[in-house]
Amino acid sequence: QVQLVESGGGLVQAGGSLRLSCAASGRAFSAYYMAWFRQAPGKEREFVLGISWNLADSVKGRFTISRDNAKNTVYLQMNSLTSEDTAVYYCAARLYGASLKSYDYDYWGQGTQVTVSS
Repeated sequence: QVQLVESGGGLVQAGGSLRLSCAASGRAFSAYYMAWFRQAPGKEREFVLGISWNLADSVKGRFTISRDNAKNTVYLQMNSLTSEDTAVYYCAARLYGASLKSYDYDYWGQGTQVTVSS
């Protein structure tokens, strides 16, 4: 079992940055593939970025995912935010490698709201 708790969301102006954190409790955190998803109002949950147990970070455009296995924590650094990034951001974990599909993930946090004002 893994419990996930997100933090770091909030209100930010367009062009600003936020760093989300996901603290995990439970056994063998380092064995899990970790990912961030987001869900905007009226839209389906979508994959943002993921990271394997053996990587320190991964970058996709304005976003960087990183993990600290010693601290059981995964982060999402978001830069140059726009109103399109407004959503609830979720941390998720699965044991068997990378996946873009939300239904493949076994564990979810409660989500943290990110609102970007234009």
